Amino acid sequence: MSYKGGFNGFGGNQMQNLMRQAQKMQEDMKKAQEELEELEIESTSGSGLVKVTMSAKKVVTSIEISPDAVDLDDLSMLEDLILAALNSGYEEADAVYAEKMGAFGNLGL
Repeated sequence: MSYKGGFNGFGGNQMQNLMRQAQKMQEDMKKAQEELEELEIESTSGSGLVKVTMSAKKVVTSIEISPDAVDLDDLSMLEDLILAALNSGYEEADAVYAEKMGAFGNLGL
C-alpha cells in the first residue's frame, strides 16, 4: 500500500479546488453585500402619503411626508403611517437580503 500524501485522503488538487471554491464564495458574498448596500427600497403607506427609502441593509436614507398627511389634531395617524412604511420597507429588505444572501447560509450574517 502506498501513501501519496495529502490530508485524510485529500490530494493536492482536491485541496486546491476547495480553496478556490471557498475564495470564490467569499468574493461572491462580498459582492452580494455591496449590492445590498447600494440597492434602494421604497416603501409607502397611506396611499403614498408617507414614503420611506432605505437600503436592503435597512439603513433609512429618507422619509417623505405629504402635506396632506399632516393633521395637527391627529398626529397619531401620521405616526402610524410612518411606522407602517418603515415596517413594510424592513419586510421587503429582509426578503431581498434572504434572496441575495440565502445561498451563503449563515455565513452572510
